[in-house]
Amino acid sequence: MSNDNKNIDHPGHYHKDSGFEVIDVVKAWNLDFELGNAVKYIARAGLKDPSKSEEDLKKAIWYIMYRLNKVDKFKDIFS
Repeated sequence: MSNDNKNIDHPGHYHKDSGFEVIDVVKAWNLDFELGNAVKYIARAGLKDPSKSEEDLKKAIWYIMYRLNKVDKFKDIFS
């Protein structure tokens, strides 16, 4: 596999070499879009771009908060 394809198919910042690639974890845990993205940003924090570690973690928090707010909006409907 060429380096260009490797960066598209299995970039190192998604942990393929650890045996737990993020996409596989998200699928195995049956995570929705928001929680899947939170895991993605946590896993790659500081690896894709070391200068953006804090930004990646803030994005993870944003997706978790979005998910919590989405659940809160609808919980009254189903109780």
